[in-house]
Amino acid sequence: MSIDSTDRRILMVLQKQGRISNAELSERVNLSASACHRRVHRLEADGYIRDYVALLDPRKMDVPTTVFVEITLSGQADEVLDAFEKAVARIPDVLECHLMAGTADYILKVVAENTEDFARIHRQHLARLPGVAQMQSSFALRTVFKTTALPV
Repeated sequence: MSIDSTDRRILMVLQKQGRISNAELSERVNLSASACHRRVHRLEADGYIRDYVALLDPRKMDVPTTVFVEITLSGQADEVLDAFEKAVARIPDVLECHLMAGTADYILKVVAENTEDFARIHRQHLARLPGVAQMQSSFALRTVFKTTALPV
C-alpha cells in the first residue's frame, strides 16, 4: 500500500506528538475525526506506525554518557554473526546495534552513568561478547542534534 500526502501529514504530526488526541490530529491535518481515525488505524495495520513510546531524558535516568563502540569480529561466518547479535541484544545498556560496511563489523550505541560505569559495562558485558577480535570506544562529548523523526 502506498501513502498519500494526508497520510504523510498524519505521520509527521504523530512523530513529534505521539500523544495528540484524534480530535486535535484531525484538525491539524484538515480531516474529519472519523476519517483521521480510520487513516491512523490503517497506517498502524500496514506497519507504517510501528509503536508508540515515551522518550526518556537520559540525564533524569542517570545515564547521560553516550558511547559509540566499534566492534570487529574474528570472522564473518553466519554462526559468528548470529552468536554476537543474540548476545549483544541481551545487554540492557546497549540502545542500538548496527551491522556495518567498512572497517568495523558493528557499531553499538551504549549509555552509561559515567566513564566508571562504562568500564563496568565493558568488563561485564562487552568484553565477553562472542567472536570479538577488536573493540574501539568513542565517548560523545555533547549531543548536537538528535531526533527520532524520519523524513516523511
